[in-house]
This record gives sequence, structure tokens and C-alpha cells, in this order.
Amino acid sequence: MRVDAPLALASLEAAGEEARRLEALGYDGAFTYEGPHDPFFPLVQAATATERMELMTAVAIAFARSPMLIAQIAHDLQGLTKGRFRLGLGSQIRAHIERRFSQPWSPPAARMREYVKALRAIWSAWNDGTLLAFRGEFYTHTLMPPLMRPAPCPFGPPPVWLAGVGPRMTEVAGEVADGFLVHPFHTRAFLADVTGPALQRGLALAGRARRDFVVSAQLLIVTGRDAAETERARSAVRAQIAFYASTPAYRGVLDSIGRGALHPELHALSRSGDWQAMAALVDDEVLEAIAVCAPPDALAERIVARCADFADRVSLVSPWTSDAGAWVDVVRGLQATAV
Repeated sequence: MRVDAPLALASLEAAGEEARRLEALGYDGAFTYEGPHDPFFPLVQAATATERMELMTAVAIAFARSPMLIAQIAHDLQGLTKGRFRLGLGSQIRAHIERRFSQPWSPPAARMREYVKALRAIWSAWNDGTLLAFRGEFYTHTLMPPLMRPAPCPFGPPPVWLAGVGPRMTEVAGEVADGFLVHPFHTRAFLADVTGPALQRGLALAGRARRDFVVSAQLLIVTGRDAAETERARSAVRAQIAFYASTPAYRGVLDSIGRGALHPELHALSRSGDWQAMAALVDDEVLEAIAVCAPPDALAERIVARCADFADRVSLVSPWTSDAGAWVDVVRGLQATAV
């Protein structure tokens, strides 16, 4: 099982140094996300500071940018990394698209399917010399003057991984993408009953096998070296779960463990900003169904039991520590697991 780490940034200038450290620690990949910084800029420095490790966005928000813009950035990063770039895209929820990015909202699954197809059409025009003639419901790309056409990338186009929670977006990932990014807010039951079947439907539509597809799972981790550290981690993860569970689009995860009735309570509290009360509603049953809870020396075994039959690679999300070096024994234990 391959293990990825967040490219944690004290500053943008430190991205190369941090990526070099992660590679030296033995991680298989490093990822950025759409947060306080643009997800692509740090990867430029990481690309020149590393030689082996895969570099990825997990995720960049697709609908905040046009396919042409993403295609160009990804094309350049694929060349800069010598084929080690993985383009992870997510749709985000409507409020962020309209009120944060000031972009129009439309049916996200249908739009994402078209988005990936547009990317592939653009890359084909650049790498294979095909005529750019993409016309869809949401995007049109039909102009590519020679002056604007980049040279072909010797490593081909980067793989596209899509993030999703609901069955429709998950099915789209299986149909048109090269991989799927499992949201940290999930349960084993949700993976078995919703995510897995949706991916299989998408793969079947494309006539592909599961072995030709990558599944990467982010995992919420509760651990600690003693009872006090563990309890602090439990409290922090409760708050994170409460935040995710207040989102209407994610209610299905709670439904998978028979706790869907918790969602409207959390949603109402989120609208009033009562984050402390929200965390208090996440009891041990919900916490332990969503997070992987174990002492450090038992984490690798518990993670394997949780998702080795489903995921090809994992990343660990934990408030216990932001030091990637603290997880080295867990990483080695996971990497020794055949998938």
C-alpha cells in the first residue's frame, strides 16, 4: 500500500525543502489542497526538489477554473516532474462555487464528466496534434492558434483523479478518470454499499477493470502516546466530523451507520455558528465508525483492516501531530502490505 503525505507549508518558500524531506522519509507521494494557498504553486518547487515521489493536488477545485487553464498548468507540471504529477480535482459544494469563487453552478456530476473530457481533448491537441474541436453543454474549446500551442509533453498527459462522496460523482470518476480520491468523511459501510458499487458502474461504462484504476483514501486518525494526547485528538476529530456531517451532500455517510438523524441537528447548529455544540453531538459510535482509532503501534494493522481491500494508497489526517516524521513506522508497515 502506498502512502502519501500533505505538503505542509510554513511558507510557500519552504515547499521544496519540505518535499525533499518527505521523499527522504520514504513517502510515496505528497499532495497539496485548495486551502490558504493555490494548490499548484508549491508543486513547482517540490518538482525540482524531488526525484522519486509522486506529486499531486488533493484537490484543486475544478469549477473555479476553466479546463483550458487547468490543462495548461497540469501539462507544465507533468513535464516539470518528469511524469510524476497527478491531477486531483474536486467539485466543491454550491455555496463555495457561487459565493467564494463567484462562478456559476450547474449539475456537478454531468459538468465534471464533461470537464475531464475537455481536458483530454486539449491534451490530445497538444500531444498528438489532433484538431481541437470540443463542444459540450458547459464548455467549448475550439481555438488553438500555433502561437498558443505548447510543445508535446514527453511523458504524456497526467493521470486525472476525481474526488467525490455521492454515488453520481463517484460513478463519473470510474467512467472518465484514472483514479478516485476517497473523502476522509466515510465509513466502511459507505465504501461497501455506495462508493464501491458506484465506481464499478462507472468502470463498466468505460469497459475498464479495477486494476487499471487507482483508489486513494484519506483517513481521519485518532491516536496519541498517552491518554491525554489521545483525548485531545478525539476532541479535535469530533469537531472535524461534525463539520463534515453538517453538509447536506454528505448525509449519506451518516445514513450508512444508521445515524442520518444527526445531520439536521448539526446543519442547524452550523448555520448559527455553534461549533462547540456540534462537536458534542458526535458520540463515540460515530467517531469510531468514521475515524481510525488506535495507539501508534497498532495503527498500520488497523488501517489495513479498514481499507486494504479497497484502497491502493492512503494518506493520514490527524490532529495528533503535523510532523510527517512521526508516522514513519506506520508508513513502513503500510508499504509492506501487498494490495
